[in-house]
Amino acid sequence: MRILVDTTADGPGWRTSIYAAGCRHGCPGCHNPETWPMSAGEELTVDEVFQRLQVTEGGMTFSGGDPLYQAPAFTALARRIKTELYRNIWCYTGFLYEEVEADAQMSQILPYIDVLVDGPFVQTLRDTNLLFRGSSNQRLIDVQASLEAGRPVLLDYNPYPLF
Repeated sequence: MRILVDTTADGPGWRTSIYAAGCRHGCPGCHNPETWPMSAGEELTVDEVFQRLQVTEGGMTFSGGDPLYQAPAFTALARRIKTELYRNIWCYTGFLYEEVEADAQMSQILPYIDVLVDGPFVQTLRDTNLLFRGSSNQRLIDVQASLEAGRPVLLDYNPYPLF
């Protein structure tokens, strides 16, 4: 759909967000409904997206739409980001971690993701005080700790540590 450089809204620090076209969750109150059609935005190959990312700094975020509707392409992109650029990757999805892990195609991305923000946006649970998510049902999952533990492990993130 689009690539947004130097944002602080989709994870900690300065990041580059890659917004995927395509989402079938249809969450009422979604802040990106223009990303729902698979045909939205500009069609790019993984190589074309990667070339654009090489000149950026900071972490990477996959959002959308829902990048896991294009799991093979985002897995290939995540693999290249991790092995060639060594960046932190966050991924937003309307699927639950357990659904991603159980799906043969979607689960292939997990070894390359640092944080998965999971679950659909639920308008009645909207909370503007939450960090990096829109509704209280959504979780910040520490993916690598979760893979090691064999269960979802919530990210212990405190942007304002006491000294």
